[in-house]
Amino acid sequence: MEYLQQSFTVKFEYKVYFTSGLFDKSNPLFNDFLLSTGDPEIPRKILFVIDQGIINAGSDILQQVRDYFSLYKTVKLIPEILIVKGGEIVKNEIQYFDSILEAVNKHGVDRHSYIAAIGGGSVLDLVGYAAAVSHRGVKHIRIPTTVLSQNDSGVGVKNGINYFGKKNFLGTFAPPVAVFNDELFLKTLTDRDWRSGISEAVKVALIKDAEFFNWLEENASELISRDLKVMNYLIHRCAELHMNHIAGRDPFETGSSRPLDFGHWSAHKLEQLSSFEVLHGEAVAMGMALDTLYSNICGRLSENETTRIINLLKKLGFDLTHPLMEVEAEDSAILRGLEEFREHLGGRLTIMLLDKIGIGAEVHEIDLDILKQAGNKLKNY
Repeated sequence: MEYLQQSFTVKFEYKVYFTSGLFDKSNPLFNDFLLSTGDPEIPRKILFVIDQGIINAGSDILQQVRDYFSLYKTVKLIPEILIVKGGEIVKNEIQYFDSILEAVNKHGVDRHSYIAAIGGGSVLDLVGYAAAVSHRGVKHIRIPTTVLSQNDSGVGVKNGINYFGKKNFLGTFAPPVAVFNDELFLKTLTDRDWRSGISEAVKVALIKDAEFFNWLEENASELISRDLKVMNYLIHRCAELHMNHIAGRDPFETGSSRPLDFGHWSAHKLEQLSSFEVLHGEAVAMGMALDTLYSNICGRLSENETTRIINLLKKLGFDLTHPLMEVEAEDSAILRGLEEFREHLGGRLTIMLLDKIGIGAEVHEIDLDILKQAGNKLKNY
């Protein structure tokens, strides 16, 4: 039998910048980046998509962007700046996806140009997906504005929208050309959104970095009191751990392993069941609480470390469970999340549990009796 075979390696590289006042005209960082990328002989454009929530919080980001590009003319700013709703609704309703594609087509945004997203994780997911499928890939710049997006989703390579009522059913792996974390956006957050993003830091500490978990215990009060310096350290360390993982063996998740999804199998289902009234970070905190107790009851995690984890989640102000997290009945809606999680992973079910704080362990089946015990025990906290 004759056949042709070829193999090649593609190198992806992008930077996460940490700054304050990204679009202050005295800050050349963003323009310097644009100067350093692309061919200056080819006319380039940039389309901005901005989260409505930032504007509602009183930010003058629209004027800042326009003023910035009136000074720095390296790339032509497309005058029409798209404003989209924040939160999960923007991933649920296809009209927002369509509006970005229509703008790309209308304004002639090509593969030498940029689509920049300013917003929370849901907006970044949406815009990243639209950029990835437009012309088979338009350069995408992420400017996360929430704790959750700055420390976790915004620095990664995933994007997507919800479809068939399932989270991230449509999406791609498409690295951005750059990520800019601006601390000033954090000041626009509600206390609830500020807190929500901390759960992903707890997650990555639990599976990768015991010292970071110790730091979270020591600084929980400062985090809740909105100490910006302390939060900046959390975001930087969490983003660093996240990016180190992405640069590892399986950045595009071709296997069934998802270590960064600790606590997520039930979290994703809870978000859906609550019509996304429960925020992602809140759902992850509850999912971690459930899987922590499961790890303890099945003999993996010590009683002392289990108590430390639960106490930290409580100190940070998270609820540990929710009526929709009920696992007692065999036909429990939350249990359907296990099969949907396996389907989303592809291949066999793979769930991350804990052997110790800082050390995760993957399993490929869940004992429903132990899970019910864990769910009932959570109710007593």
